[in-house]
Amino acid sequence: MDSLPETNPTVPTPDTPNPPASFTGYLKMFVTSTQGLLPIPNAKVTISYTGSPTATLGTFYTDESGQTEAIPLPAPNPSLSQAPSDTQPYSEYTLRIEAPGYETEVITGSELLANTLSIQPIRMTPLSSDELREDIIIIPAHTLYADYPPKIPEDEIKTNPDTGEIILSEVVIPEYVIVHDGVPTDSSAQNYWVRYKDYIKNVASSEIYPTWPEAAIYANILAIMSFTLNRVYTEWYPGKGYDFTITSSTAYDQKWIFGRNIFSNIDVLVDSVFANYVSKPGVNQPLFTAYCDGRNTTCQGLRQWGSKYLADEGYSAIEILRYYYGNDVFINTTTEISGVPSSYPGYVLTTGSTGDKVRQLQRQLNRISQNYPAIPKLSEDGIYGAQTKASVSAFQRIFNLPQTGDTDYATWYEISNIYVGVTRISEPA
Repeated sequence: MDSLPETNPTVPTPDTPNPPASFTGYLKMFVTSTQGLLPIPNAKVTISYTGSPTATLGTFYTDESGQTEAIPLPAPNPSLSQAPSDTQPYSEYTLRIEAPGYETEVITGSELLANTLSIQPIRMTPLSSDELREDIIIIPAHTLYADYPPKIPEDEIKTNPDTGEIILSEVVIPEYVIVHDGVPTDSSAQNYWVRYKDYIKNVASSEIYPTWPEAAIYANILAIMSFTLNRVYTEWYPGKGYDFTITSSTAYDQKWIFGRNIFSNIDVLVDSVFANYVSKPGVNQPLFTAYCDGRNTTCQGLRQWGSKYLADEGYSAIEILRYYYGNDVFINTTTEISGVPSSYPGYVLTTGSTGDKVRQLQRQLNRISQNYPAIPKLSEDGIYGAQTKASVSAFQRIFNLPQTGDTDYATWYEISNIYVGVTRISEPA
């Protein structure tokens, strides 16, 4: 396969630095250290329009959990994200984040759509000397707005033994994927270790709009996860001699953007379905679910805009997937999840639950609360009472989960992920 250059996307030029913004979206910052998933309280966040970086819209500070409030900001008419348009359907903001003892972070191009909550993760690097440093992250245009290179066609199921691929024995959700930020042959491109769920949330927020019907969002997330797990399962790039899992090139894979914001509803949905993927009967391998926007590029798989229109007509997520990949596909799931202390018990832990799983949950929450003091401490007695429910509810509020106080599938694994994150000295680079 010939190597294609990953050129900068072609972006329509709006008449103004930001499109007319008579509606409101919400932006929330979550500031943590690169040395473990540790919150940075009292970090100063200055917001301006990307088109007018010197005109400050406001200054905000993070709380003890390293988060700002959900800040209301202007955004364009939500109808602009419901069909392809030459008018940019989102506002772009520049964020400057400062905290004593850390390099200053500047993020340009954080995207905001009307009637949505955008979460901007910010990882700050501790200063190695007294010299102040500034790190700049530029978020490029959304894939549905700009023109990115089309995908190179590949087989849905990779069964040819002559390719040299290594087939794993079962589908496993990896703790990390290694993202090569460029085309496969670009040896100068950086590799990033990214937590699997964070990777999926980033790609989904880069590839589709959060204003679409949930069925369309779910179908696209399933396509993104199955695409990714096919790369993991077949060890596609390692089998070719590369030291990464997947690339950020839309010609070869799907768009991942270092440092970009994610959207709250995509965040919540991925947490609840992250172990799912698309299958065909009798085939262990996750389906290679190619997709494209259906407007600027075409392909043999899912059309993103077409999936949105099908959802408008009442199609469910599985019906959308069958429309594009065949009537025999189904949603599969795996219980093999890497990097967690213990698997989900298989039922919701709630008031009255008892046993070792409750005790383990309590122990993990107590450890997390050392770094996130808004989570109340609790007795590790193995009894799910009012104290445990309050602690779980506080965790859910901080980490953007439905605030029920019960420990369901999504909450269990998010607690596990954060527990692992705070007990590590640093995250892989």
